[in-house]
Amino acid sequence: MYQLIRKFVLTESHCLEEDNTKTFAELFEKLDANKDGKVDVSELKTGLAAMGFTMGKGEAQKMFASGDTDKDEGLDFEEFSKYLKEHEKKLRLTFKSLDKNQDGRIDAKEIQQSLKDLGLNLTDRDAEKILHSIDADGTMTVDWNEWKEHFLFNPADNLQEIIRYWKHSTVLDIGDSLTIPDEFTEEEKTTGIWWKQLVAGGMAGVVSRTGTAPLDRMKVFMQVHSSKSNKISLVDGFKQMIKEGGVASLWRGNGVNVIKIAPETAIKFMAYEQYKKLLAKDGGKIQSHERFMAGSLAGATAQTAIYPMEVMKTRLTLRKTGQYSGMFDCAKKILKKEGLKAFYKGYVPNILGIIPYAGIDLAVYETLKNAWLSRYAKDTANPGVLVLLGCGTISSTCGQLASYPLALVRTRMQAQASMEGSEPVSMSKLVKKVMQKEGFFGLYRGILPNFMKVIPAVSISYVVYEYMRSGLGISK
Repeated sequence: MYQLIRKFVLTESHCLEEDNTKTFAELFEKLDANKDGKVDVSELKTGLAAMGFTMGKGEAQKMFASGDTDKDEGLDFEEFSKYLKEHEKKLRLTFKSLDKNQDGRIDAKEIQQSLKDLGLNLTDRDAEKILHSIDADGTMTVDWNEWKEHFLFNPADNLQEIIRYWKHSTVLDIGDSLTIPDEFTEEEKTTGIWWKQLVAGGMAGVVSRTGTAPLDRMKVFMQVHSSKSNKISLVDGFKQMIKEGGVASLWRGNGVNVIKIAPETAIKFMAYEQYKKLLAKDGGKIQSHERFMAGSLAGATAQTAIYPMEVMKTRLTLRKTGQYSGMFDCAKKILKKEGLKAFYKGYVPNILGIIPYAGIDLAVYETLKNAWLSRYAKDTANPGVLVLLGCGTISSTCGQLASYPLALVRTRMQAQASMEGSEPVSMSKLVKKVMQKEGFFGLYRGILPNFMKVIPAVSISYVVYEYMRSGLGISK
C-alpha cells in the first residue's frame, strides 16, 4: 500500500504544482472504473479499498460530499484535485502544529503534548500506539510523507475536529457570561469562520435569553424579595408580576440583557487572545491552567467594560410600571440620584464569581469531553447533539451551583437603592445578614427558576446556532 500511494500521490518529486496535477490525474484515472470522467461514491470506495485503504463507516461518503461542489453525484477531475489540494493544506497545518521543535518529524512526546494542549491527557503507551499506527518505516517518528499518506483520504482531521466540534460557550447560552471562551482552529482563524461562529453564537444567545426571560425575571425577583418571612413560590411570583404589569412585564430587563451580548462577546474574545499570548510558553502553545487564567482575565475585562449594563438590567427587571420609560431613562435617573459609582454596585462579588463558575464549568466540561473521546471517539471527534448538550448542561449547572451565592449577593447590591427603606451595605455585611436571618440556603434563593431555564436555554441556543451556521454558510 505504502509504495503504491507514494508512487501516485506522495513522493517528493511530485511537490511542484504541475507534477501534482499529473499525479492526481493518474490516480483519478485509476478510480474512474467506468471511464465516464466522473468518480462516484461506489468507485471511490472500491478504488481506495483496492489500493489498501480501510475507510471507517461513512468516511467515503463524507469525503465525496466535501468534494462534490456542484452536487451532481459525481466527482469530476477538477473537483477531485481541488479536494486533495485543500485537504493537503489542512493536513500540513495540523502537522506543523504537532511538530513542536520544527524538525520535520513528529514523535510520541509531541503527540502527547499536543493532545494535552487540547485538554486530553494521554499515557506514554497510548501516545506510542497512535504513533505506531501512522509510522510506516518503523522509526517511531512520523515525517510529512507518512503523515500525509495516513490521512490524505481520511476526511477527519482528528486533532482539529476536537476543537471544531466541542464548542461550548459559543454554542450554548444559558444567560450567564462567565464561561471560558472557546478555542478556534488555525483553519477557522485564517478563513475568517471564527467571526461567523461568534455572530451565530450571539444570535443564539439573543433568542435563548428572550425565550427564557420570564424565568430569569422570576429568579431576580426571588433573589431580591424572597425571604423566610416573605416566601414567594413560582406560581405566586408570576401572578404578582402579571397583576402588576401584565404579561409583557415578564420580559422586563430583557432588552438590555440581549444588547450587552455583542460588546461583551467581542471584548472577551479579543482580550482572551491577548491574554493567551502573554501567558503562553513553549512556542505559543497554551496549557489548561493558562487557558483558565486567560479566560478568567478576559471575562473580568469584559465584565468591567459592560458592568453598568448589568446594573441597569437588574433595575429594569425589578422596576414597577411607570418607573422607567426605557434603558436610557433608567441610566439617567440612576446617574442623577445615585451618581456614577452606582453603576458598579455589586462589582466585587460579580468578579469573584468568575473564578468558581469558570473554573468548575471548564473542569467538568473537559472531564466529560475527555471521557467521551477516550471511550467513544473512533471515526470522528463529533459527539453529536445530545452529548454536546448534556455535557454543556451539566458543566454549566455545576458552575452555577458554585457561584450562585455570589450572584445573589451581587443582585441584591445592584438592587439596594431601588428598594424602599434599604440601606446600602458591603458584600461581607450582606452575606452575614443573609446567613443570620435565612441560614445558608438563603444564599440560594431563586435557584429553582434558574435551574428550570437551563435545559430550554441550552436547547434553544443550540437550535438557533445551527440555523445561523447554515445561514452564514459555515460547513459542518
